[in-house]
Amino acid sequence: MSAHRPRILVIDDEPQIHRFLQPALEAAGYEPIRADTAAEGLKEIARKAPDAVVLDLGLPDFDGKEALTRARAFYDGPIIVLSARDKETEKIDTLDLGADDYVEKPFGVGELLARLRVALRHRLRQKGAEPIVTAGDLTIDLVKRLVTRSGQAIRLSPKEYDLLALLVEGSGKVCTHRQLLTAVWGPAHVEDVQYLRVIVAQIRQKIEPDAAAPTLIGTEPGVGYRWLG
Repeated sequence: MSAHRPRILVIDDEPQIHRFLQPALEAAGYEPIRADTAAEGLKEIARKAPDAVVLDLGLPDFDGKEALTRARAFYDGPIIVLSARDKETEKIDTLDLGADDYVEKPFGVGELLARLRVALRHRLRQKGAEPIVTAGDLTIDLVKRLVTRSGQAIRLSPKEYDLLALLVEGSGKVCTHRQLLTAVWGPAHVEDVQYLRVIVAQIRQKIEPDAAAPTLIGTEPGVGYRWLG
């Protein structure tokens, strides 16, 4: 019996990107699907939803951010954005529009495949509605709102727990400063990034094996945070 090969739709107008990615995706066990324009990509998503989408922002027919917005109207699978635009505002905009991750061109295929694996794992966890998350000896029970290490409860404030839960539920996906501040403090505090830095530092002191070299909560400089556990 053959295993399902996850279908990865690559929407990019550069032939060299497809030549580069197709064999790498096939070697990693994926089935690559090619689209050269935003319109072709959206049509393919609507025809048969892929397991994940790799989307370039610089497309010939219309901007990739518009394609992302249109795709999110009917597709809830992982979308990883590729772009040569290196401004932090571009990353934040695409993440706020619903992208799961952002990879800058030029990129290494190993990095893209790693990001893809994380996005696919996150999607599987969403489908399974995993209520208990473990990372080493740390356990987070999202139903009981309980965090323990080796069976011993870790005391978190309500806001610390809410922020941690948001990151864990995103499991690998970048959560932007704006998303986290809005969810935990409300829309009036979307610019108060210092609040976020303080509370993340507090959470790290409580859950990280070494808060000075965090392995559970990762920082995306200028953009946000992601759960790495």
